[in-house]
Amino acid sequence: MADNRFIKKMRRRKRNKERRLKLLSCILMLTAFLFLIPIIFTVCNSFMTEQEISANYGMIFETGESGAKPYISETVNLKFIPDKVTLEQYKTVLLKSPDYLLKFWNSVILVVPIVVFQLLVALFAAYGFTRYRGRIREIIFFAYIILMLMPYQVTLVPNFLVSKWLNLIDTNWAIWLPGIFSPFAVFLLTKYMRRIPYGILEAAKVDGAGEFQIFRHICVPLCKGALTSVAILIFIDYWNMVEQPLILLADSDMHPLSVFLSKINTGEIALAFAVASIYLVPTLLVYLYGEDYLVEGIAYQGGIKG
Repeated sequence: MADNRFIKKMRRRKRNKERRLKLLSCILMLTAFLFLIPIIFTVCNSFMTEQEISANYGMIFETGESGAKPYISETVNLKFIPDKVTLEQYKTVLLKSPDYLLKFWNSVILVVPIVVFQLLVALFAAYGFTRYRGRIREIIFFAYIILMLMPYQVTLVPNFLVSKWLNLIDTNWAIWLPGIFSPFAVFLLTKYMRRIPYGILEAAKVDGAGEFQIFRHICVPLCKGALTSVAILIFIDYWNMVEQPLILLADSDMHPLSVFLSKINTGEIALAFAVASIYLVPTLLVYLYGEDYLVEGIAYQGGIKG
């Protein structure tokens, strides 16, 4: 009897656990769908005709005589399925209007060097903070944390003044230099490297490996997942930047595509949906490529996979 009761109790616990897991899965799926709605909405509307988009959303972008947004008395018609599917917006963006492609390549030119060189700077700085500890280095690392906690708007004016003093305004260097030496990647990689068992590094040193060999053959391979994770976060952050180009680049021809998307007017609503859909592609590809490394970076704990 006791054994039967125990078996029934375990089965009941198993069924309850399965119900909780199903409920949790449903909640997570619903949450994920809610987060995906804006993306689905943007992509679906990019295939609508310009007349249909203007009829549905034109009232949102209208301005009054004083330039202020008028009160919207009508109900905005949010549609996911177009009445007529068209590729005219994509033809305009990709074939008929080189300005959009130019701004897209401006985004690539501004973001890719920041990602590559910020990772290089962060790798060497993180190795230094990991291998050589002391009062002064801890104070410097604490300063990095303070800078990382500050929103970019706080440091935007000092960046502008320094760029003006160096005659870098209206050049890509005004965007590159603050991005390359951002403390974000240094902080994350330092925390990750400090989880590598100290005995591994010391064993390599006893075997005759120099500091650069330890850095290249031990630290960098063990940080592969973390590097990919940080690269994805850096890319997404700077791919969507708006304030920096607006303040540091007066020439609109040098602005990235993200600035154009922040200046949508009534006549460009249809094109904006197509441009936004194209603008999503690099971010999506970067995430899909680094998804496995991103999971590995989370699961990897100090040289031992969990």
